[in-house]
Amino acid sequence: MPYNVETLVVGCGNILYKDDGFGSTVIEELKKYFQENSLPDKTEIVDGGTGASYHIFTFPETCWKKVIVVDAIDFGGEPGEIRILKPEETPLGRYENPHARPGEHLLSELEKECEVKIIGCQPKDVPIIDIDMGLTTEIEEAIPEAINIILKEIGAL
Repeated sequence: MPYNVETLVVGCGNILYKDDGFGSTVIEELKKYFQENSLPDKTEIVDGGTGASYHIFTFPETCWKKVIVVDAIDFGGEPGEIRILKPEETPLGRYENPHARPGEHLLSELEKECEVKIIGCQPKDVPIIDIDMGLTTEIEEAIPEAINIILKEIGAL
């Protein structure tokens, strides 16, 4: 599934596990925004769900200049806190390539080819076993901030 663009915005996560659905929800809101506004040229917005690591980051396109990853990441902050992270600041194995050496940061490898920014939101609740859809209030309230960061990054503001 090639994405022949210069800027790729990818939401990661699973909407079935509460705050883990942050990335997918942000992408859904961005798509609504761009129904009424112009998406910058050579930019694509993709909901990568739980398969982004393998299906997108494993097969990078040489035309990519910037990849923005949107995800719920436990970085020890307050629930709903947004941070722009570098690949090496993400938990080891978070964006794992099943064909890579253990401990290798897949996005760090991608960063050798293009600019990589991770818009991380500190989750409040990610159930491990039970399905529980819907974001917590703190995470829901963080969506506009994440969208503004992304719009600035892609030159849409």
